[in-house]
Amino acid sequence: MTPIDIAHADMKADESNDTARLRFYERLIDCELFMLLEAESDGINIKPDLFEVEEQQVALVFDKEDRLADFANKIVPFAALSGRSIVSMITEKNISLGLNLAVAPSSIILPPNVISWMAETISNGPTVSKAKIKEVFSPRTLPEVVISALDSKLATMIGYADIAYLAEVKYDNDMQSSVIIFINAKAEAEEAIANAISETLIFSGIEAGILDVIFLDAKNPVCAKLAKYGLRFDLPKPEEKNHPTAPGLNPNKPPILI
Repeated sequence: MTPIDIAHADMKADESNDTARLRFYERLIDCELFMLLEAESDGINIKPDLFEVEEQQVALVFDKEDRLADFANKIVPFAALSGRSIVSMITEKNISLGLNLAVAPSSIILPPNVISWMAETISNGPTVSKAKIKEVFSPRTLPEVVISALDSKLATMIGYADIAYLAEVKYDNDMQSSVIIFINAKAEAEEAIANAISETLIFSGIEAGILDVIFLDAKNPVCAKLAKYGLRFDLPKPEEKNHPTAPGLNPNKPPILI
């Protein structure tokens, strides 16, 4: 069972459970998916192979390469893309998304209106503000469902930063807030991190949830207080690779649908 299978099973077990449905959508956008193509990609442009299913034009994706192979039963062109990239790519094009069709328990077709909703949801990015931290406290107000969701989200942030701390802080303007602080984050990853944390709150089903995202260098004196009071998360480190990144996995260079 893959994370997608588990999330799909939880959603189907209780279709009135909004939290389970949101969690499935979050797993989908975070996951690396393998999309069937009409022809080989040139690394910049891609053209999905569209199938007609129940009078819908459907782009097919799979969360494992062997599932794609089982479906196709022959050598076919495909691209490895993030779910986030695929959703953004096909939205507003009246294309449905077929996930793991006929090869896994998570087989499902997501219609264009769901794709549009997901694309709109992940486009609602955070706002930027500046303030200095005056005091640090242990995290106390975030519900367990958010902490669990953050743990899952941070596990996808390979190489984005060294570590992260969940805490509560008081700023120099005396405002107090829950925060997640990333230590030694890569500058080019900061926007993606902030957006991912924003998505975590949305897909956790927490209304009006606020979690500030802060980036600090390990030499900042606040880090000593975070180590004492904060809840620490170690982010996964990247494996050494000698081949180029597949199109669509870099959020700053999404592929172009043709």
